Parts: sequence; C-alpha cells; structure tokens
Amino acid sequence: MDTSSPKIYTEFLPINRADMEARGWDQLDFVVVGGDAYVDHPSFGTAIISRLLEAEGYKIGVLAQPRYTDCEDFKRFGKPKYGFFIGGGNVDSMVSHYSVAKIPRAEDEYSPGGKGGARPDRSATVYTKLAKEAYPDLPVILGGLEASLRRFAHYDYWMDTVLPSIAESSGADIISFGMGEHQTVEIARRLAAGEPVEHITDVNGTCYLTDFDHLPERYVECAGYKKVASDKVAYAKACRIQMDNQDVVSGQIIVQKQSEKYLVQNIPAKPLVRWELDKVYALPYTRRYHPIYEAMGGVPAIREVQFSIIQNRGCFGGCNFCAIQLHQGRRVTSRSADSIVEEAERMTHEPDFKGYIHDIGGPTANFRFPSCREQMLRGMCNGGKHCLAPTTCSHMIVDHSDYLKILRRVRELPGVKKVFIRSGIRFDYLMADPDDTFFKELVEYHVSGQLKVAPEHCAPNTLAYMGKPPIETFNKFKDKFYELSKKAGKKQYLVPYLMSSHPGSTLKDAVYLAEYLYKNHMRPEQVQDFYPTPGTVSTCMFYTGLDPYTLKPVFVEKTPEGKALQRALLQYYEPRNAEKVVKALKLTHREDLIPLLVPAEGRRAVQRSARRAEAADVTIHNDGTYTVRPQKGHNGKPAHGQSRSAAPAGRQPSPGARFAPHSAPAHKPKNNQQKENTTWKTGKKKK
Repeated sequence: MDTSSPKIYTEFLPINRADMEARGWDQLDFVVVGGDAYVDHPSFGTAIISRLLEAEGYKIGVLAQPRYTDCEDFKRFGKPKYGFFIGGGNVDSMVSHYSVAKIPRAEDEYSPGGKGGARPDRSATVYTKLAKEAYPDLPVILGGLEASLRRFAHYDYWMDTVLPSIAESSGADIISFGMGEHQTVEIARRLAAGEPVEHITDVNGTCYLTDFDHLPERYVECAGYKKVASDKVAYAKACRIQMDNQDVVSGQIIVQKQSEKYLVQNIPAKPLVRWELDKVYALPYTRRYHPIYEAMGGVPAIREVQFSIIQNRGCFGGCNFCAIQLHQGRRVTSRSADSIVEEAERMTHEPDFKGYIHDIGGPTANFRFPSCREQMLRGMCNGGKHCLAPTTCSHMIVDHSDYLKILRRVRELPGVKKVFIRSGIRFDYLMADPDDTFFKELVEYHVSGQLKVAPEHCAPNTLAYMGKPPIETFNKFKDKFYELSKKAGKKQYLVPYLMSSHPGSTLKDAVYLAEYLYKNHMRPEQVQDFYPTPGTVSTCMFYTGLDPYTLKPVFVEKTPEGKALQRALLQYYEPRNAEKVVKALKLTHREDLIPLLVPAEGRRAVQRSARRAEAADVTIHNDGTYTVRPQKGHNGKPAHGQSRSAAPAGRQPSPGARFAPHSAPAHKPKNNQQKENTTWKTGKKKK
C-alpha cells in the first residue's frame, strides 16, 4: 500500500449556475436531486450517485432539498442534456417528518441546523412531479430508499390506506430500486447514446409501467392494486410473491397491475463485487457538508458518519420489520481490507480527526461474506426462512477472521487511538462462531463503554413473528460479554434495542418482557414502537392481520391505549409510567409484579390519581352552567373531598345543583387536589 499522504478532496460538485460557469460549463448532462442537505460523503446516496456519474465523464450538478412550492428551483442550472436522477433522501421523508404516533417532528438531522421543513412529505414523489413540470420532455429516473420501498402497491400507514406504486403516483419514467450503481451507469450510458427512455425496459434493478401488450414473455404476477386494496388475503399473498423474488439468482420478473397500467419489476441488479465497491468508496468525496450550511449550523447527520467506515452491504439476517432485504438485499458483499485501511488512513489527515474512528461496519457490522455457498448457487431460501432464526442454519458460513484482521490493521495506524464498532453486532452470528478470538478483541478494543445489540423482545411468539432467534441466544451472549469485560478489567454495558407492539406481541408478551428486564437488571433508555413502513413483512402483518407465509391470523395491537401500555412496560421503572404499568398488570392478572415493577414513588402517584378519580361527576351544559353529582363512598356518603373540589369554596353543592362557570372562588383552594380538579373560568374539568 502506498505510504505517502493521501489526497484530501475539497471540491464540491456544482450547486448553482455560478459553479457551472466557474468550471466553464454551459450545460449539465444530469441533475442529481436529493431530499437531504448536500453532504459529500459516501454514507449519503446523493453523494454516491453524483460522484459515480462524474467518474463516468458526465457533467453533474447537485440540487439538494430544492424549493417545493413551485418548479423554479429545478431550472436553476438550465435544462440538463439528458435528464434527472432523483432520490427522496437517506431516510424516508414520512418517517423523518412524523413519529410513530404520527406527531410532526420538529427536527431533521439531514437538514441544515437540524431543523425540519426543508423537504416535503413524500419528497420523492413531489420532486419527480416538479422535475416533470419544469421539463416535461426530459427523462426522470427515481431511486433511493423511499422509492424502493414503494415500488409495488403498498399499505401507507400515515393515510391508513393502500396506495398504488410510486411509479404511478410520481410519474417517473423508471424506478431504480436497491443500491443503484449498476442501474445508474447503464441508464446514463443509454440515454447519452440517444436511446429513448421508454425503450429502456430491460435494466436489472428497475421498474417501469407499461400496457398489457408490452409485458415481458415470462413473469410471475401478483394481485393488482385494486385487488390488494380491497382484499387483505390477496395483499398478504402478493407480499409473499414479492419477497420470494428479490434474489439475484432465483428471482423472477414480477408484474402487478396498477390503476390502469402494469408495473414490471425486473430482477434485482447484481450486488457490486469487491473491486466495484472499492472503486465507489474511493471516489473523490470531500466527506463534509457543503460550506453554504455553515452559517445555518451545519448538517447534524455528518457527526456520526464523518469518521465512520462502511465495510459491507446487505444483510442475510432478514428481520421481518427491516427494509434492508427489499432495498440492499440479503446477499452480503464487502470491501477489501486495503480499501478500508486506506480510507481510515485518509481520515487521520483530516483536520477535525481526534484519533477516534467511530465505526467500521454496515447494516450488520460483523458480516463479511454471503450466508452460505448455496445462496451463491441457488439463491436465498424462500418462504420466510431465516438464516439465523429460530436457529443458525447448518450451511451458514461463520467466520470473523477477515473482519478481525481489518480491525487490527486499522487500530495500528499512526494517529488512531481507538476503533469502535457502533453499527450493531449480530450477536447470534457471533455466538455461532466456535472461535471466540473476535469476541475477546471486540470487548478489549472496540466497545466505547456501550455496545448496541438488538434482541428486540424476549417473548417466543413475538420473536418468531419478528424473525429473531429465541432469547436464550441473547442470554448466552450477554453472560459471555460481561464475563469477558470483567476479565479485561472493563466496566462496559450492553444497550439493547427493544420494540413494542410488533405484530404478534400481546399485552401478556409485553408484561413478560418487563419481567425479563427486571430480572436481568436492564433499564432501556430508548425504546421504539413498531413503525409500519412500506415494504416489510411486518407491515404486511400489521395491515392484514395475517402471516403472509402461512395466512394464519396474527394479533396486532393498533389501539393507542394498547400501544401505550406496551411501551410503558418497556420502561416500567419510570414513575411517569406507573399508572399504565399497574393497569397492564391488572389486565393480565399479574398484580404480583406490581411491587417489583412499580417503584414506590410511582405507586403513590397511582394512589393519588385513584383518589382524584373518585371526585364528583361534573356535567357541562349548553348554556355554560354545570351540574355536580357526587359519587358515593363505601358508607353511602360523598367520597372524601369531592364536594369541595367540585365547586367554588364557600358554595357547597347539593346533588344536581347548577353553577355558572364565571363564578370565582371566594378563596384559594386548600390543597392541590382542589386546584387540579377545578377550572372555574372555563367551567371545564382538567384532565
């Protein structure tokens, strides 16, 4: 390897007409549009596609987070010669904008200053329509995560309905799904050669709309948009067909009728082989956000990835709630050791580098190879089979030696103090390795005090629907992690990712999880409700209530109250959750757990709340007056304090008495209970 100082790249691609002219360009070949701020780093899709096209010899401009109230921003560079490549951003715009409770988020890590509002809802669709409005005759190729997951008719959680393919709703000429390097290069070459975009229908990794007469000769068909929108069994069957045909070896062309035309999904593009991945990650990225964002507070998303290295792609774990299998695919590919070490060495010359490499990982940090030889020859197993669940497949290739050698080389580089692994370790794969050398060195050198792992749950039924291994596998990993940490003289902790309300998870399952967390002294600080994003098996179960592989019914918690109870149980130790935890335990007849799971402070709060709930019933009338009806205590008399807390001081009501809400209290309430339960000026009882 060349030991001379590597070149540090500082030149961004043009973002406006002035940048074009500074390069002596009159016209661009392509405009790359992205839903994120312009960060020229290989963790961002816009950066990879724009640099890849640049390397192919095209003149490229980057239009990041364009104004979306009209199409004028899409004319910023003038009319490009060949067309637009558009992506919605690294994160689905709807997930970026809304919590799982559909509450708008105020922040957006991928926007200047971390502020929301810089991109629209359904940005991939909006940008495509605006590009078509600006230049109706130019081809628009739509790619990225948001488009990939919506390429078929899909359930939309935010609208609570089934929508047609994004190819129909956006008007894009071609949908490029998955990791789009191969597709991008081929489409760009053919457009530059003068081929009409409507003729480009045979590129692997793409979808397009056509009529019945122009369908390919051989394909597998799933139920159409109108059918899956009205028939949940048909939706579940269509989901299975789609999932079973996403392998580059065994997958077939899929056809699904939309409103009028037919969507054709070609087979997935071949994953980049090692030398191709190396080439992509060696492109001249500046690894920074564009200077125009400096005055706005920068782009927060760069912080975690600026000194991180992506070493692999794809994941054969195949968790049912994860979108990776429909986007990156289940075949793992990885970069060469030299490529990774060279990137790390380049980092050490960055002015902001402090000696810490935050991560060398990917979707799953400790995967370097495909799951097995059979996957390369025959394709990934279909029918919902998982490589690691419920047990590790006997054909699995389990080997950490190559990854370990890379970590050793990087941590020996001059200027490198520590190399951490933060993108997540697949603990079941690690436990399947008979050689514990990697495990020992992981604990000794690569944990920054906390290691992220994802058991997700502990209830057997829930884990089965998630496609995760039994909790016993995690228990063995946990015990060994703490044993090795103790031997190394380190005080380190596991940070478990846990999920509530996943399809199949009942309230009893959630209580079982809370009891497990208590017994294992685990207090998760962050928990996540299941988020039904398009394109996953779990979302299919959420919408249909069916397992798409068996068509058997699956329990799905959809009520706000039920979801709140499950979420509260994951953080049972928080006094603010005490009332919900007590209610959940009573509903499941596990009152025996109340003294264990509910702290004393929480139990006292629940008792106070119960006393307040015994207050008089107040009815607000149309004329603004209200009627107080005291509830009876055990002795037949009004419950303690209810009459005083229900009426202004000095005016004790008899049952059925009516009061005007503008009456002011003669003096301040004597206690907090009165104060909390009375609002005189509005006549409304506080919640």
